[in-house]
Amino acid sequence: MARNATNELLQKAKKSKSDEFYTQLSDIESELQYYKSHFVNKVVYCNCDDPQISNFFKYFALNFKELGLKKLIASCYREQVRDLFNTKEDEKGFFYKYSGTEDEKTIPSSNDIVYFNGDGDFRSPESIELLKQSDIVVTNPPFSLFREHVAQLVKHKKKFLIIGNINAITYKEIFKLIKENKAWLGINLGRGISGFIVPEHYELYGTEARIDENGNRIVSPNNCLWLTNLDTSKRHEDIELTKKYFGNETEYPKFDNYDGINVNKTQDIPLDYKGFMGVPITFLHKFNPDQFEIIKFRKGNDDKDLSVNGKCPYFRILVKNKRLQPELIENR
Repeated sequence: MARNATNELLQKAKKSKSDEFYTQLSDIESELQYYKSHFVNKVVYCNCDDPQISNFFKYFALNFKELGLKKLIASCYREQVRDLFNTKEDEKGFFYKYSGTEDEKTIPSSNDIVYFNGDGDFRSPESIELLKQSDIVVTNPPFSLFREHVAQLVKHKKKFLIIGNINAITYKEIFKLIKENKAWLGINLGRGISGFIVPEHYELYGTEARIDENGNRIVSPNNCLWLTNLDTSKRHEDIELTKKYFGNETEYPKFDNYDGINVNKTQDIPLDYKGFMGVPITFLHKFNPDQFEIIKFRKGNDDKDLSVNGKCPYFRILVKNKRLQPELIENR
């Protein structure tokens, strides 16, 4: 998708204050396969999901027994309700609790739905009460409210796996969690998330927009990520380092306003440099906290953006190799 088309699409979602980007079941399956051990005997809450159309609810209902879930809860903000039952109560949010004994329903009927007194916003007292009953939150929260959603999960000390825009990495609240090893990126990122289902009133922007075999309208922003605090073995795999700093110093210029070098690509991180390095934000997708230490984000000692010869590269994260072997430094 063209960058301007992508931004226009995301801005529409932001202005609407309701997330109408519905996650595809295939993308959920692709990510969730790495976390299955975390769900045994747990209560999962999808707190931004209409259980009748949410693929998050469908995934957990289909895999309820395999995952060993204790309970599944899905709740919905009123704006997501689109004349489902043709009653005045549609102005209220609603929720559904599934315990795996309801004839393995993957789509609840109107008789199964319980209406909130209010609108069902994830920040509402009624939704928070359901949050308190849960162990893990898995959902696609509204783009415009991503920070608030994460802050709520942290406040209530919940485990989570949620989808957001890649730019969320640059939010100071989110970066702080990543730096402190309280949250991290999931497995799939960017084109690893194949696209979102959008309703009829959204234009199909971009060359990768399509209509699938089921008639779903799909857009592919290619700039989203999974954010989580559920650990996986893949998170602890080292980044393979093959480049060297010594002998190639011109490829790694020093910053003007920080004692460190600029590295343009994660794959170019030198294996023999013991100091600070400014790496792209996409480094976080490969980041192993056992291998590297995150120092700070974006700013130099003068509190201005990191610069090289007066020019600022795109946002950099300052890191340091925790495993550098003395013999690699060549006594320099």
